[in-house]
Parts: sequence; C-alpha cells; structure tokens
Amino acid sequence: MINKFPGFERISKLFDLFEEMAMLILTLCITAVAALGLIHVVYAVINMIRDATLSPTSPEVLQALFGLFFTVLIALEFKHSILVTPSSSSHSLIRLRSVLLIGIMATVRKFIVMDLSKIDVMEVFALSAATLALGLVYGLVRARQDGGSKVHD
Repeated sequence: MINKFPGFERISKLFDLFEEMAMLILTLCITAVAALGLIHVVYAVINMIRDATLSPTSPEVLQALFGLFFTVLIALEFKHSILVTPSSSSHSLIRLRSVLLIGIMATVRKFIVMDLSKIDVMEVFALSAATLALGLVYGLVRARQDGGSKVHD
C-alpha cells in the first residue's frame, strides 16, 4: 500500500543510501576501536613480560588481561553484526544472533573482571540470570535458524 505513494521509491533509495553510509561509518569507527584495543592488549602484555609481572597464577593479572581480550572480541563481534548484508536470507536472525552473542560476551566479561573480594550476591545472581536468559534465547534463535535452513527429504 505504501509503495503506491508518489516518490516512495526515491525516498526508499535515499534511505538505503543513508543506511549504507551509516554502516560504513560505524564499521570504520568500530574497526578503529578494535585496532586501538588490540594495540593496548599487545602493549600491556609486552610491558608485563618486560617487567616480569606476567604471572599466570595471579588472578588479578588474568582478570585484567582477559578483560582486555573480551573488550576487543566484543568490538569485533559488533563490527561483524554491522556487516551483515540486508539482502541475505534470514538477515534479521543473523543480526539477532550477533546481538545476543555480544550480550553473552559482555556478561561473561563482567564475570571475569569482577572483584572477588567485593562480590555482591545479588549482582552475581542478576548476571547469572542475564547470561542464562541470553543463552536460552540464543539457543532458540539458532534452533529456528538451523531448522529453517535444512532441507527435509
């Protein structure tokens, strides 16, 4: 019905162009953030090795390093979710899976960097519930996507 309005196709094409430009700009920004994060990780590891403070048995060191790793991974997954092409089949499911994965990684990162000496039980419970809910929804979305793409004989 809306396709019958005069000028709709032209406005639609302009919006598609705007969307592509916005995705390009966001991709460049996220790439810069991920690259700077990676440089920061490499710099931190080199400094720890140089200063002999890289102790694999120290929980504080591991928390700091894995927190940095997850920050870069989250940025890369975010960039991946932006690059999903709208013309692909099951486009919305792929984007939804990416957003759910980002949420899961962010909550796992929170668990990793959590200060064990100042644990709040309700915060741990809330993060656990969020992780469980995200995991369940991710499983349902993946089952739907996998089920929809299989050819039954």
